[in-house]
Amino acid sequence: AGAVAALVALSFSGAIGLTFLMLGCALEYYGVYWPLFVLIFYFICPIPHFIAKRLGDDSDAASSACRELAYFFTTGIVVSAFGLPIILARVEAV
Repeated sequence: AGAVAALVALSFSGAIGLTFLMLGCALEYYGVYWPLFVLIFYFICPIPHFIAKRLGDDSDAASSACRELAYFFTTGIVVSAFGLPIILARVEAV
C-alpha cells in the first residue's frame, strides 16, 4: 500500500507541475513560451534508463557500470530541467 501511495503522489505532483507549466505559458498578456523547452527534458529523462535496461547483462549484481552511467545521465537531465528555468529567469527571457 505504501508503494501505491508513493506512485499516486508522484503522478499527482507531476500532473500539477505540468499544469503549472502550461498555465505559465498560456497567459497571453506575457506572450512568453520559452519555459515549454523544459518539456524536452521531461521526454528525454527516461531514455538512459531504457538504454541501460536494454544493454544490461541481466545479472543480479548490486550495480553495474552501465546502470550507474544511466543514473548519472538521468541525474544530469533532471538537474538541467531545474536549471533551464533558472537560466531563463536570469537572462530575463521569462
